[in-house]
Amino acid sequence: MSFSSDDKRYIWHPFTPMKQWEQGEPLVIAEGDGAIIRDTAGREYIDGVSSLWCNVHGHRCKAIDDAIRAQLGRIAHSTLLGLANVPSIELARRLVQKAPPGLTRVFYSDNGSTAVEVALKMAFQYQRQRATAAVADPKPGKTKFLALQNGYHGDTIGSVGVGGIELFHGLYKPLLMPAMFAPSPYCYRCPLGKARETCGLACAAELERMVDEHADELAAVVMEPLVQGAGGIITAPPGYLHRVREITRRRDVLLILDEVATGFGRTGKMFACEHESVSPDLMAISKGVSGGYLPLAATLATDSLYNAFLADPHENRTFFHGHTYTGNPLACAAGIASLDLFDTDRTLEKLQPKIARLTAHLQRLARLEHVGDVRQCGFIAGIELVADRSTRQPYPPAHRIGAAVAMACRPRGVIIRPLGDVLVIFPPLCITDDQLNRLMRAVREAIGEATEGFGL
Repeated sequence: MSFSSDDKRYIWHPFTPMKQWEQGEPLVIAEGDGAIIRDTAGREYIDGVSSLWCNVHGHRCKAIDDAIRAQLGRIAHSTLLGLANVPSIELARRLVQKAPPGLTRVFYSDNGSTAVEVALKMAFQYQRQRATAAVADPKPGKTKFLALQNGYHGDTIGSVGVGGIELFHGLYKPLLMPAMFAPSPYCYRCPLGKARETCGLACAAELERMVDEHADELAAVVMEPLVQGAGGIITAPPGYLHRVREITRRRDVLLILDEVATGFGRTGKMFACEHESVSPDLMAISKGVSGGYLPLAATLATDSLYNAFLADPHENRTFFHGHTYTGNPLACAAGIASLDLFDTDRTLEKLQPKIARLTAHLQRLARLEHVGDVRQCGFIAGIELVADRSTRQPYPPAHRIGAAVAMACRPRGVIIRPLGDVLVIFPPLCITDDQLNRLMRAVREAIGEATEGFGL
């Protein structure tokens, strides 16, 4: 069997220019162990992107493998529509214990896009039902959302509606719900033209102006806390998230935090919002919730929001949303085992020296000729490549320098996936010091190889 030819014959890959894919030779992964993945020829690679930002404790993690096998001996799936199941109950209780204070209810779904979609629908219906309870003939009222430029929240239509990346979301605008976009908290190339050292959180001030102006229309503000992932690993200035929480609370607007990529230790704490002691009204989680093993997501909500849906059936306040595999027992069993490992292995404690080691590597990379900016949030990093360091002039898109560096990493035994010309470093939390050193050495060498002779 030719896996490569069959892949090109039958599979349509996500976020992939398929004409180019069909002209190349796909790398087909067959096995994994810890932070290592192996292709069908037995070649090993460090998984520098955690299998798209989700693997936490490593591939073939014995504790999670065992938990899934044990659950298979009981039942693989049972619906939550009209029934309950044991693993989903246990995981929900554990998630609430780990979550920021005030988040007390867990609504399961299947992936990050749907977790955000659920949050948007909850916020919309909550505001509508709150208005209905207040007056006999309510006006549409709070039906809009405020999101951030460069934000990414998934690929279902509601999630796309609050996405702020023109390349990913622009085509679908005719399909989308009404949303407004505030400037991204992007210190490098600030959209407001402010200097990082003297900006005074100008991006937050502009968001505040928009919230003040549209508070009567806004159901919620939606954002990724501390770091925007798919937008280019854009890190917010300290205090930005806390300021947004103050603004939304003051103007009675819900705050939805998308912790799909930032949750489960990626920033050095269990959830990114903990760094600024922020508790949202709704929080979307996925990716690392099952340790990166199985499709699982959840939307966590406050009691205040949940209680707005409590009514007799004929009052039509039920939240009419659900998925076939909601609360899947196998995925929930993996999630419970993953949370156990955070405690027994002291995952977050052991991560802190690795974050410091990554910082040291990034500081050295920042001095390279074609590195224009380095951004880090805990164990997440973005390395932005530029054609001219003195002016930070980007490469022409046709150069695809980020992809060239990623391909140059492969012979060095490393897999990374760039976002345009931003190299993303997002390894499993279990990566060893030696593996992290090898990963960053390969990235440094690949930058040198791919950029040689490519300056303007």
